[in-house]
Amino acid sequence: MIENDRGTSDPRLSPRRATVLLAATSALTAANVYLGQPLLGSAAAALHVPPATLGAVPTATQIGYATGIAVLVPLGDSRDRRRLILGLCAASACALAASALAPTAGLLVVAAFALGLLSPVPQLVAPLAVALAGGRHPGRTVGTVQAGLLVGVLASRTYSGALAEAVGWRAVFGCSCALTLMLTLVLRRALPTGPPTTRAARATPYRELLASVPRLFATRPLVRRITVSGGLVGVSFGAFWTALTFLLEQRYHYGSTVVGLFGLVAVAGALASTAAGRLADRFGRRRGFGRRRAVAASIAVTAAAWALLLPGGSGILWLTVGVVVLDIGTWGNQVVCQGVLFTLDPALHSRLNTCWFTLRFLGIALGSLVGSVAWARGGWPAVVGVGAAASLAALLVAGLPEGRGRAAGRSGVAPVEGKAGHGSR
Repeated sequence: MIENDRGTSDPRLSPRRATVLLAATSALTAANVYLGQPLLGSAAAALHVPPATLGAVPTATQIGYATGIAVLVPLGDSRDRRRLILGLCAASACALAASALAPTAGLLVVAAFALGLLSPVPQLVAPLAVALAGGRHPGRTVGTVQAGLLVGVLASRTYSGALAEAVGWRAVFGCSCALTLMLTLVLRRALPTGPPTTRAARATPYRELLASVPRLFATRPLVRRITVSGGLVGVSFGAFWTALTFLLEQRYHYGSTVVGLFGLVAVAGALASTAAGRLADRFGRRRGFGRRRAVAASIAVTAAAWALLLPGGSGILWLTVGVVVLDIGTWGNQVVCQGVLFTLDPALHSRLNTCWFTLRFLGIALGSLVGSVAWARGGWPAVVGVGAAASLAALLVAGLPEGRGRAAGRSGVAPVEGKAGHGSR
């Protein structure tokens, strides 16, 4: 039984069904972030602006998304996550409606930023799913939620492009608005609340909540090791996907349709998520070598992928296999790292998620920049060198021995070492 927000037993959702519902929530809300990419050409024509002008739409959405992760997700440690998720879903539906009705390119860009800002629901969903499962099998739970996220990201481009051709680009945002509102109603009726926050957590000022995120990184060696290695894997990932477009268009002479089809490898990442979750559950609770082995195993897959990708500069089969392996390693690494972090104090899960995704996004952004420079200066071998170096650096960081920061007791951050579902005592 799970308790609802009235404190009575709720027979409608078992923890497993709650996880499935939250995975679907992650899929739909993640899909909303990527809806605009296939619509830029038709929207530009309708708004009478050059297509390049609307290149600001996905950029604004991603900037808004990163901002939302930084400033909204930490609230999950001091507020009811269920209410936060419901509020963000309703607000993002309003942003989708604004996108559908935007009369000018400038207002569409503003609406895109608002949509990204209000869409970090998957980062709140994962800690809630772990909490509703009672802290049991956090890796498997995170893997299920992430599989939903990947399916949403993958399906959004297909759904968006096909629907736009049939009924126009504004209808895509309108339909997604309706779906998000329906999801909000379903969640309001069916989703139970997680374990209540403590009175001390509820009384924590918002400014203090935000300030505790960098302190958490600075004073906890385990958190630092997990997030930095994850950021380096992000560098590898960003460098690859940026340079892949250049490689396919300039060397293989493929069009944008074929380039887009390489995104289908996200299916491999989704399938690997549950296996990675089991790996996190098996080793994530073990201190020292066990945790390092779980994280290092996922990074080793990305390093092996670059060995396969090197001959991909002249062989499409090697390139295809390497893409699949890299995707499995990258998304598997995300599940494993989050699974390990979620074995720590539940009172810090949202802030741990903020720390993780901030470093991950920074790594992907840096990788995109470095990958472009490497391609311009040395072609595909230089890109492979960047990706392999980032993966090996991540492996080195992941292998560092665990320790306990001396400043932990003076950091003002609640202890993170503790049993999953129970917290530090």
